[in-house]
Amino acid sequence: GISHEACAYAGHLGLGKLIAFYDDNGITIDGHTDLSFTEDVGKRFEAYGWQVLTVTDGNTDVAAIRKAIEEAKACTDKPTLIKVKTIIGYGSPNKADSHDAHGAPLGAEEGEATRKQLGWKHGEFEVPQQVYDTFRKHAAAGAAKQAEWNKTWAAYQEKEPELAAQ
Repeated sequence: GISHEACAYAGHLGLGKLIAFYDDNGITIDGHTDLSFTEDVGKRFEAYGWQVLTVTDGNTDVAAIRKAIEEAKACTDKPTLIKVKTIIGYGSPNKADSHDAHGAPLGAEEGEATRKQLGWKHGEFEVPQQVYDTFRKHAAAGAAKQAEWNKTWAAYQEKEPELAAQ
């Protein structure tokens, strides 16, 4: 399909700033992927001319994800696919690694059981103050980057009005 053609073209062009993540959770809407899916996604993307990196524990190893991102940024001559192995419904005592966690809510009881298993002491849709504080701490830097982008975009629109209008 068109998505594969676009990926092949990105590899052909050597788009080194392109980083894509693939959630390799082994589940489809009908069950485990081995029911209908046996291809090696990493080899397919390598054939497209991409760098392929793998994070073996995307559920808890945040440092490995950050390391893969840094490695991807360092590769400037080809796009990067980061395959992140995860367990769909991670933390859910009865639905983890199951198509029951794919495309449907866990339900109130399973949601509560999941929060308990993960040690999450907050209620449904409750966001701890620490999260708000962290986001606010970074808001000024984000606003400055947005202002810088707006200035760059305005200059481009003035210099290349026909291209900018596309």
